[in-house]
Order: sequence, then C-alpha cells, then structure tokens
Amino acid sequence: MKCVALALALLASASAFVPSSPLATRAARTSSVVKMAVEDMPGVLPPMGFFDPAGISKGVSPEGLAWYRAAELKHGRVAMLANAGFMTVGAGIHFPGYLSITDDMTFASLGTKPLDAWANMPSEGKQQIVGYIAILEIAAECIKPHYTKGGPGWVLDPFGFASSLSPEELKVKQTRELQNGRLAMIGAMGFSAAASIPGSVPFLADKII
Repeated sequence: MKCVALALALLASASAFVPSSPLATRAARTSSVVKMAVEDMPGVLPPMGFFDPAGISKGVSPEGLAWYRAAELKHGRVAMLANAGFMTVGAGIHFPGYLSITDDMTFASLGTKPLDAWANMPSEGKQQIVGYIAILEIAAECIKPHYTKGGPGWVLDPFGFASSLSPEELKVKQTRELQNGRLAMIGAMGFSAAASIPGSVPFLADKII
C-alpha cells in the first residue's frame, strides 16, 4: 500500500499538468493568470496578504510566474496525497493481494514505514514508478501552448467544472486548493522529518512513521 501511496503521489505530480476540456476556455483563463499582477493572483489571503519576504517574484517575467505557480500547485497536490499515504499506511491499511507474485511479496509485506517500504520494493517497481512519471512529465511539457505561455497544461479539471464558474468563484476555489496544498507541504515535511530523524516530531506516533 505504501508503494501505491507513493505511486499516487508521483502520479499527482504529473496529473497537475493534465489538460482538460473545453481547451479554449481553459487556455483563456490560464492566460489571464499569466498576465495578472502577482499580488492579484489566487492564493493571496488576509491577514498575511501578499507574502514574498525573499522577493522571489520581483523581476520575474510573466512566464516565470506561471512556472512558479504551476510548481506550487503540483507540489501541493503531491503533498496532500503524501499526507494521506503516511496516515493510511501508518494505520496499517494496505491493498490486498500481491505486489510481486514472482517474489511472493504482498503489499502488506512492505511494512508500515515509508522509507522502509521504498527500500523493500523490488527495483523493477521503482523503475516503473520513476519511468512512468518521467513519461507523463515530458508529455505535459510538450502540450501546446505551453502553460508558461497561457496554455492549460497545469490546470487539472478533467470534468470541466471550472468552465461553469464565474472568474470570482474560480479564484476562490483556486485559492482554497493552494492554501490546502501549502498546509499539506508543511505536513509532509513533518512526516518526512519524523520518518528520517526519530524523535524530531514528538507529536507523531511511531506507528504512523
């Protein structure tokens, strides 16, 4: 199950770049984000407001800002799945059946600790995960127009829900997803630290990490 959770997290990394229909509507909406001032982009909320103490967004082109936003969205989605994976597998929940019939290896045999689960996974499984994600990432970068040029590549909406929303409603939902993703990234860092350095996060139970 842990390897599956990892695969899902990696899949989310690529899924963040999957285009959806209607293509023209999505491209137009994404283009408006590219041209928008960074202070007015989704994700800016009180009481912090626009927060960029390191000045990373200063002097960056609109294409660069679109790249930053796509990266933030993608990492937030990966982190949300990572948190779910840590908690699900830490609770001892696994897929039934075999991960590898040849090696007589079940999903449960990978254990409940994520780093151990990755180490216990057969090398063929690791290669499949990394290779699959590489193919999806490369394919996403080939979508035209590119998401840094106003294309829809970084928008994940396979059912076209966004097309029925007003610009104001869409911005609210985008901000919610970004905020959830930011919190999930902090949570994933906590889980990762606890798994790598025992006792570094006292509030996390040993069985979860």
